[in-house]
Amino acid sequence: MMARPVLSRRKYFIDRAFQTRFIVTFLLVLVFGGCLSVALTWFGWFGGADTLTSNYDSGGLVIQKTSLAILPSVVWTTVVTTGVLGLAVWVVTLLVSHKIAGPMYRFERDIQTIADGDLQKKIHIRDGDQFAEMAGSLNAMVDSFNGKLTRLDGNLERLAAKARELDSPLCDGIEECQKALRGEFRL
Repeated sequence: MMARPVLSRRKYFIDRAFQTRFIVTFLLVLVFGGCLSVALTWFGWFGGADTLTSNYDSGGLVIQKTSLAILPSVVWTTVVTTGVLGLAVWVVTLLVSHKIAGPMYRFERDIQTIADGDLQKKIHIRDGDQFAEMAGSLNAMVDSFNGKLTRLDGNLERLAAKARELDSPLCDGIEECQKALRGEFRL
């Protein structure tokens, strides 16, 4: 039995378009949340619309709407929080999207090899990546197909041997079928 190859990450952007869309989508949700927080404060919703706040600014007492008094603090807090969380979201979504894009890339490449006739090809993905069950199912399907074609090849071999014993004109046709089968598939 062949040893399973060791698979390691060589690059994180495997399908750049998919992974970029994935990351940008989550970052836009985060930015929208920050903007919503600032807007709610600006317009003084949630009970702050009719309240006043007093504070000292440049040595004088200033009285203004509560929402406007706290707005600069809310904006800076939102900007800093969105920036820090944005970086965290970017890293996490990059790693998560890699666990999706990596196996899909490998599936596309390995399935093309199988489609080209190599029925001994196995699909291997890293532990922890998505689609491990699908890889197992595809490998089982290819093994089953390979087994059936191998049995067919054996039956053609036996049929050709019987036809040779009987000096039958069918022998050439049977051998041509077997040759075509072996030419199309790596069993």
